[in-house]
Amino acid sequence: MTEATATRQPRRSIQAPHASLWASYNQGPCMRPNLLSLCLLLMATAPALAADPKPEIDRPVAPPQATGVAHTLRQIPEACARFEGTFTGDAAQPYSFKVVRISAQCQPRARLLDAAKVKPDAAQGWKLNDLVRIPSKACPSQIAVLRIWRHPVAVNTPDIDGQGQARIYLEDAQKDIAAGKVAQAKIPLYAAEFKLEGKACQ
Repeated sequence: MTEATATRQPRRSIQAPHASLWASYNQGPCMRPNLLSLCLLLMATAPALAADPKPEIDRPVAPPQATGVAHTLRQIPEACARFEGTFTGDAAQPYSFKVVRISAQCQPRARLLDAAKVKPDAAQGWKLNDLVRIPSKACPSQIAVLRIWRHPVAVNTPDIDGQGQARIYLEDAQKDIAAGKVAQAKIPLYAAEFKLEGKACQ
């Protein structure tokens, strides 16, 4: 890949991995002008990466996003959820993050939970599913980080209904979750945690 290719305008969606960043990084030393900001970004994210288990999805750092440009960090179709963010340029609130419904017609087959409340832990069956890292184009040392945890469906067999069919009802799973019985929930569970990491630029 040439250096001209590596400096294309970043895509708005961050859903798919972008191996081109690593290809450019491996071409030469960090002192190349067009690679300096990437090297600074990698050094800034190194401590955070060391603390995380290896996610199920292998995803490199995403292309930097410009101030004021809304972008999709990740979608979970099973939960009808899309994570959207924007670097605002406002020192008081440098990043705007929200979860939006994919569509009004979408019927969820999984439940999205707040990681701060459920506190996902590998000992409780949670798996780190994805680690999305998005640097600011205006301030490369500032990185929006989204961690997605996944809890697989419980191994117990779903109940049989009056027609002899095995069915899983979202309402029943929600009752299990509300009662603190996350491990018994018969639908896939996801938990999302968002943080803005790194140092703000002056």
